[in-house]
Amino acid sequence: MKTAEVVVAGAGPTGLMLANELALAGVDVVVLDRLAARTGLSKALNLQPRTAEVLDLRGLLERAERRSFTTVGEGHFATIPVGYTGWDTRHPYQLGIPQAEVEALLEERLAEQGVEVLRSHELTSFTQDGSGVTVNAGEETLRASYLVGCDGGRSAVRKALDVSFSWIDGRGFGVVADVLFAKTPPGAPRAWRSMRDIAQGHGGATFSGLIPLGEPNLFRLVYGDRAHRPANLRSEVDPAEVLAALRTKYGEDLEVAEIRWASRFSDDSRLASRYREGRVLLAGDAAHIHFPAGGQGLNLGIQDAMNLGWKLAAELRGRAPEGLLDTYESERRPVAARVLENVAAQTGLAPVTPEQKALRALFTDLCALPEVQHHLSGMISGLDIAYGPEGVRMPDFKTPTGWASSLFHEGTHVLLTTKPQPAPPHTTVAVVPELPWPNVESALVRPDGYVAGTKDS
Repeated sequence: MKTAEVVVAGAGPTGLMLANELALAGVDVVVLDRLAARTGLSKALNLQPRTAEVLDLRGLLERAERRSFTTVGEGHFATIPVGYTGWDTRHPYQLGIPQAEVEALLEERLAEQGVEVLRSHELTSFTQDGSGVTVNAGEETLRASYLVGCDGGRSAVRKALDVSFSWIDGRGFGVVADVLFAKTPPGAPRAWRSMRDIAQGHGGATFSGLIPLGEPNLFRLVYGDRAHRPANLRSEVDPAEVLAALRTKYGEDLEVAEIRWASRFSDDSRLASRYREGRVLLAGDAAHIHFPAGGQGLNLGIQDAMNLGWKLAAELRGRAPEGLLDTYESERRPVAARVLENVAAQTGLAPVTPEQKALRALFTDLCALPEVQHHLSGMISGLDIAYGPEGVRMPDFKTPTGWASSLFHEGTHVLLTTKPQPAPPHTTVAVVPELPWPNVESALVRPDGYVAGTKDS
C-alpha cells in the first residue's frame, strides 16, 4: 500500500495548484487522475488579475505569460465592459491563456518539485477514520492523512461524501468549440483586447461570440440560448450544429478546416453545502460550478488551492492554531457564493423581455460611472476579496530587494516591517522603508498574500 500525507484527486488547474502548494511546504503529496494524459483542450481561456497576482507570489506568472496569446485590458459584466481603474495592482488585465497551458505549466513546476501525477488512476472509493483516509484508485490502494477532491463538477469525492450540491437550476445551455478556418471569414475579430471585440448581439436569450486564439485562423466559438435547452445536455455536439451556428453569423461560404473539439454546458449553478467532512475536503469545480459569465471559474479554483494549501500544510506539521483548517470553508465558500450570485445577476441581464431590455439599457448607462466600474471589476477579477476587516490582499510594491511578491516564492508567512525585529518561527522578515497602508509599522502577511495582522506606528 502506498502512503502519502495528502492525496489530491484530479489533475486540473485546482488539483495541480494545490499539489504545488503542498510540495512547496514539504508535504508528501500524491496526485491521481483518471485520464491517461492531459487532454490538451483549451477549455477556459483567461487568468483574472487576482490570479495573476497569486501566480506572481510563487514566481509562476512569467511562465504563464510565455504561454499566453493576448492580454485583455478590461473585464466585463454580462458582456458590458468594465475597467480596472482604481485597483492597486501591477496586473490590471486578464491574461489570455488556454487552460491546457495553465495545466502544463503547473505540472511542469510540480515535476520540478519531484511530484508525478499518477495517470490512469481513477478514484473509485475511499474510507476515512480518525487518523487518515484509505483511497482506492483502480488496483492501487493509498493511505493518506487527508484527501482533497479536485475532481470536477461531477466529483466522485463529493458524491461519496453525500454532500448536497444545489443553488440555481438553469434554463439554458451553451456550446464551446475550437474551430480552425481554412480562411478567416470577413467580419471575424482579429484581436481579443476587449469584450467589444468578441461579443455579438443582445437581441434576446441567444448569444454568440468568436475569440481569436493567437494561432492563424484558429478561433473559440461560444454560442447558446439562456432560455431553452436540449433534452440531453450531455449529448455530443454534432459538427453540423457548430457549422450552422457559424453560418448564421458569417454566411454560407465560410470554410472550416477542422473542429478541434466541442462541448455543451449548462447554466446551472451549484455550491457544495460544506467543503470539509473529517479528513476529506473539496476544492474547485468539485465545490462549485456556474455558467462561465465573466470568466471566473478556473480562477476561483486556483484561489481555493492557494487558500487551502498553506493551511493543510500547517495542520500536518502541527503548526496550525485550533480551527485553522476550518477557515478554508468559512473563507472560500462565501467567495464562491458571491460568484454564483453575480453570475445569476449577469444571466438576469439577458434582454429577453421588454422589461429586461430596459433594465439592461439602464445598467449599461450605470456601468459608465467610475464607481460602478470599480465595484464590478473588483468583484469579477477577485481583487476585492478580503477575509474580514484586516484580511485584505497585499498590493505588490517595491522593496529594497525588488517587488514584495518575490518574498513569497517559498510559500511562508512574511513579516513586512519598517523596524528590524526577530523572525517569528516559519516566517520571512523583510525590512522595508514604508508599507502600502498608512500609519502601519508592520504587517504579517499570509502565504496566500492576505494580511493576517498589523501593528500601527
